[in-house]
Amino acid sequence: MRQRASMVRRVVGLGALAGVALTAWLGLVATPPAEFFGNLVRLLYVHPSMAWVAFLAFGVTTLASALYLWPRTRRPEWDLLAAASAEAGVVFTGLTLVTGSIWGRPTWGVWWTWDALLTATAVLFLLYLGYLALRRIPMDEERRAKRSAIWALIAFIDVPIVNQSVYWWHTLHQRPTLTVGPTNAVEVHGIMAVALAVSFVSFTLVWIWMVWARFDLARRQRVLEEAEVEQALAERLEAVEAGS
Repeated sequence: MRQRASMVRRVVGLGALAGVALTAWLGLVATPPAEFFGNLVRLLYVHPSMAWVAFLAFGVTTLASALYLWPRTRRPEWDLLAAASAEAGVVFTGLTLVTGSIWGRPTWGVWWTWDALLTATAVLFLLYLGYLALRRIPMDEERRAKRSAIWALIAFIDVPIVNQSVYWWHTLHQRPTLTVGPTNAVEVHGIMAVALAVSFVSFTLVWIWMVWARFDLARRQRVLEEAEVEQALAERLEAVEAGS
């Protein structure tokens, strides 16, 4: 069973790698420059998909945290899954901020501006960095898991704020690329839409592989730590019995 899971994870990893390579080829070679943005439009083949994966990751963290807090479904695996997904989410949020900044410099003339969407995304990044920092504080394992889960539920409040900020505040950042307007018209067509779709699937596979690998590693570490504790207790007990 474990070998089959390992094989499936390997297939997911290879699929993610192939998808990212295909995204790069589509984005850099197959698609033409945009009429208005020129070659800068190629950033759109990675930037929105990274933001999507960040939202997905934090959504899974929130769901797993809620399942941990609920007494009937409380299991350590939910806590490990929440942490693994949060780590991936922080990585993709950081990449979203970096690619957004690269887009902003030639488009807006600045690397960074306190636009509503950018600010809310930066706050999201800091909130989940705080979540990961909380998990590093030495304390009882169950207490740490509960506090981390509560933090995760609170932090997720910022996700819909990020998503809706371009509609609530009409600031510098444009609305999503795949906007369905009053005429139901989609702004991206043809090979550009294909490249964007491949990008979304590919980075989602990358997230699945990352979370799966990190979760499996954390679970192995937990089993090893429990075995070490049991061995230490057994050795201590033997020493006490030998002394008596």
